[in-house]
Amino acid sequence: MSSTKGQSADGHASVGDAAGDAAASAPSPSATPPSATSPSGTSPLVTTPSGTSPSVTTPSGTSPSAASPSAPKIGVRSTRQRKAVIAAMSDMTKFSSAKDIHQVLEERGDKVGLTTVYRTLQSLSEVKAVDVLHTDAGEALYRLCGDHHHHHLVCTECGETVEIGGGPVEEWAGDLASEHGFRLTGHTAEVFGVCADCQNEPDEG
Repeated sequence: MSSTKGQSADGHASVGDAAGDAAASAPSPSATPPSATSPSGTSPLVTTPSGTSPSVTTPSGTSPSAASPSAPKIGVRSTRQRKAVIAAMSDMTKFSSAKDIHQVLEERGDKVGLTTVYRTLQSLSEVKAVDVLHTDAGEALYRLCGDHHHHHLVCTECGETVEIGGGPVEEWAGDLASEHGFRLTGHTAEVFGVCADCQNEPDEG
């Protein structure tokens, strides 16, 4: 194995040369490790499989500084439409169809297509941001929901809806599941009737 050490006139290795070699090969204490950069020299971004930067939005439609795992991932292109749909529904106390919500959006001057309204409502229902009620004809009706467990009292004439507590229904559902050897994972109960305003309306004819 060859040596890189210098030799003195008498053939012995020079201590000074060896020390100099060691100092030259040692990394400088002041050297700053390079930051990880992309080929363009900028800090790399985490991207989705499609190559676009992922966006996580909060229920209010703004991007959080530290994304919560429970935050709905609606996407940048859907944010404006999502906010518009929520704003339109915030003034609606009744369960409404996608077409009704689309009509309100048009009246407000919001350019959101009917297909986009359907898709947005589906996304909101998946993250439990809206309640969904199906009519006897199979049509889906939507309403912004509260953040607590509740049921609905719905007027069959005008659709006016009131959020109500379950009361004895909660205990009854648990007892019924246990009686049949089930583990209760959820339940749905809707109460239907005719609201006071509709009762006071004069009968036609």
